[in-house]
Amino acid sequence: MIRILGNLIGLIVAVAVIGFFAAPYVGFFGIRAAADAGDQAGLEKLIDYAAVRRSLGPQLEGRAEATAPAPGFLEDPIGAVVRGLERPTPDRQAQVDAYLTPVALGGLTRGEGRFAAQRSSSPAPAEAPEGGPWPTPRHWGVDRARMTVEDEGGSQTVFTFERRGIYEWKLVHVGLPAGAATAPQPAVRDGRTAPRVGG
Repeated sequence: MIRILGNLIGLIVAVAVIGFFAAPYVGFFGIRAAADAGDQAGLEKLIDYAAVRRSLGPQLEGRAEATAPAPGFLEDPIGAVVRGLERPTPDRQAQVDAYLTPVALGGLTRGEGRFAAQRSSSPAPAEAPEGGPWPTPRHWGVDRARMTVEDEGGSQTVFTFERRGIYEWKLVHVGLPAGAATAPQPAVRDGRTAPRVGG
């Protein structure tokens, strides 16, 4: 009886540890599934839109250092305050938002990189795409995990997740492949610009 109880406790601990470290993968595939389904509420639970917007803006301006998450407040308090006060121009904001529609997010998870934004200004496909490449782990820590998805040419899109709870992780940074930024037009439906997503 004691041996069975010990094995059960060991199994519970093993499942808990595996779940803890697998949670970012679950988040990644959750984003892909929610994007394919057009589930905005599901995406809101998995993405810190404000943080991802801050990560995309400098990259679209060609600032190479923005391809990795900026230091946090404890590491660089002055830089964190300055970044928090930055406000993108309306044109740049529209370009950033083009990457944050469900169809564009689905494209990002499939390694489309900068081309994913073009999906936001294209007619919605009749059927959602299926499958897609598996992400490759690049960094796995207690509070932050980073994974990449490659396209056929080897260009990498980097996804950084941050832990917000024991098993809750959110996407906080998207690193686009190097190259020229696309300049898509905001999606238009019935003559109106599509609403801004996220908070």
